[in-house]
Amino acid sequence: MIKADVLVIGSGISGLSYAIKVSEQFPDAKIIIVTKSDEDESNTKYAQGGLAVVTDLKNDNFQKHIDDTMRAGDGENKLEVVEMVVREAPARFNEIVEWGANFDKKNGEFALGREGGHTENRIVHHKDITGFEIERALLQTAKNSPNIEILDHHYVIDIITQHHVPGKELNEGEINCYGAYILDENSKSIKKITSKITLVATGGAGHVYKNTTNPTIATGDGIAFVARAKGRVSNMQYYQFHPTALYSKIDGMLFLISEAVRGDGAKLRTKKGEKFMQKYDEREELASRDIVARAIDAEMKITGDEYVGLDCREMNKEKFLEHFPNIYKKCKSEGVDPFTQLIPVVPACHYLMGGIDIDKDGQSSINNLFAVGECTNSGLHGANRLASNSLLEGLVFGHNAAIKTVELLKENNFNFDDLKAVPEWNEEGMKIIDEMVIVSYLRKQLQEMMSNLVGIVRSNNRLKMALQKHEEIAAAVDEIYHYSILSPQLSELRNLTTVAHLIIIQSMEMTQNKGAFYNKDLVQA
Repeated sequence: MIKADVLVIGSGISGLSYAIKVSEQFPDAKIIIVTKSDEDESNTKYAQGGLAVVTDLKNDNFQKHIDDTMRAGDGENKLEVVEMVVREAPARFNEIVEWGANFDKKNGEFALGREGGHTENRIVHHKDITGFEIERALLQTAKNSPNIEILDHHYVIDIITQHHVPGKELNEGEINCYGAYILDENSKSIKKITSKITLVATGGAGHVYKNTTNPTIATGDGIAFVARAKGRVSNMQYYQFHPTALYSKIDGMLFLISEAVRGDGAKLRTKKGEKFMQKYDEREELASRDIVARAIDAEMKITGDEYVGLDCREMNKEKFLEHFPNIYKKCKSEGVDPFTQLIPVVPACHYLMGGIDIDKDGQSSINNLFAVGECTNSGLHGANRLASNSLLEGLVFGHNAAIKTVELLKENNFNFDDLKAVPEWNEEGMKIIDEMVIVSYLRKQLQEMMSNLVGIVRSNNRLKMALQKHEEIAAAVDEIYHYSILSPQLSELRNLTTVAHLIIIQSMEMTQNKGAFYNKDLVQA
């Protein structure tokens, strides 16, 4: 058993900024960060567009940012949360600049971009690899903190709560978290890491669908193991599909063509070069993501084409190369010249607005368990996330959670009586899966079902079919889990199955279309 004061699950902007802040405020705390892949692998790393923050007080103000966020969220946001995040943004942004993150400047001022749903230029960025730069700076800062230990290739199987205590009844109104069971991939052993405070910062669940802009690690782990521990999870029906991912015939992670490209003037066209966004919204290419994604989906259904085109041919070439060097490089590597050809794009699963229910301090419904970032339902995004608000959410809630954590650590009022009875992980009688093809087959079945039946546009009949198919897949996964020695692949499949069920059930409970959620049968209702 390994003991820590604070266990952080995930090494993106949420987990790292939280750990750094706790370390600064409480240098005696022992902080362990576990991440299931390389230490820098996270959704943060792939964020292209930037960070939404009001810095230009001549043309912009907090109220405009608040209004834009509420409008994008279709009014399902919590106003008090939106106001808190927007007003705290400048202070949190200045902190990561102090921690070493670099952002593009023009004439001595931060260069500001604009993306869909924003009424002003307010996106600070580092070329088109903003997330990569933030991740670099935060990792370096964390490594310089003597009381932070980072364990990579450590996969969390489940959080430890009373339900692991033999003979203990789980009272859903009073659940305590004591840490987690964690698979060390290098030693192939399962460790019991206990902690006074645990933070879940595991990111999204994009790989519940066939095509996603998320890295392969985004399998909804945190949401799934909190749901299994009877923690509250909501708004899972709200999954944002990014309108413009680079089209590929291969399923999996697709390359994101940042919304900032449309913000700088790129236009959407059919394969034949015809414009179409004017049919769907007066803002055309700068409408919110849900509207643009559904418009592209509709046009693809009308024409039968596999993709639409993003037209950058009339954009300033020098400016494009300066702002989007990696997008240009990727397009060229795929045989597409953005200055002479349409970039083939399709909508892809991008961002989950729902997740673990948390309060303003990042506290979940489980005692001593915090959560921050895309794995949460914080109230900031409502039914649809405004572009570039996600990195901001990680910073603000990471800060608030850290302040509350330090407060609890100083009080030191933790009851670990139950923990003494929590057993080590037991694999007696289990066997290694000799045919991993079964796991990959079930994963593909799940992704295919979710993409076809629970995608951008849903229907009552499709959701009913999805639930039936899910029951079959879940039964097969459950059977394998109960006789097998655990691997990350099996655990991810188990988590994706849990997440898929939450998305389907919470979609079926909807009575009206909101933001990113669209059921065509509710239009006539």
